[in-house]
Amino acid sequence: MSQDSLSGRKVVVTGGSRGIGKAVALAFAQNGASVSICARGVAALEDTRAMLARAGGTVHAARCDLSDPHDIPVYVAAAAEALGGIDILVNNATGSGLSDTEEGWDASLSVDLMAVVRTSGAAMPFLLESKSGAIVNVASISGLAASPRTPPYGAAKAAVIQYSATQASQLIRKGVRVNCVAPGAIEFPGGVWDTRRTSDPSLYEKTLLRMPLGRLGRAEEIAEMVVFLASPRASWVVGQTIVVDGGQLLTQ
Repeated sequence: MSQDSLSGRKVVVTGGSRGIGKAVALAFAQNGASVSICARGVAALEDTRAMLARAGGTVHAARCDLSDPHDIPVYVAAAAEALGGIDILVNNATGSGLSDTEEGWDASLSVDLMAVVRTSGAAMPFLLESKSGAIVNVASISGLAASPRTPPYGAAKAAVIQYSATQASQLIRKGVRVNCVAPGAIEFPGGVWDTRRTSDPSLYEKTLLRMPLGRLGRAEEIAEMVVFLASPRASWVVGQTIVVDGGQLLTQ
């Protein structure tokens, strides 16, 4: 992608210190954008901030508990001040609420769903002021099919997919495009599938065998789609959920 298409754009990435969020933030920075990231873990946040700074452009990083409705507007306001506005919002964070328990449901609904709603609302004045704003929500293929191993996660991601379409219909005439990305199984250091390789090798191998390309996905492959959807090259793409799963859904 031409660097000029995103040069000078101001991007906020939630859950931007590791995995998909980290790859997304780096891809934007490498394409000339200024980037703000947030996460709960301070050490990983600082490591990623330093990495982004080496890519050039303005970088902002701040701790934010996205399950806390009071933290979100404080972070978004600080990000907008540091960057000089917000043109692009990537709602990427997950609460990793996998178990069918009160805790699992609370984690998924508070972060995977409500943080999308709250962060979008907090960023909206800046996105509208941008005149060519974009939101990309990161969901999952778990939101497109039954999710027996992770009921709260799948339900929350299904809601994100539906909400993305609703956002798109509400905002497109106001100059803000909204789209969604639904990744398949993505492996990165410290992530769920990296952990399952050793904690649940049977599930890992079973999943791997079902992958048509013979491997799990990489965070950078999701980042490429997110950056494309947020860029002027996707100016005619509105309200879509794009599956990026290496054909995984074809085998389910």
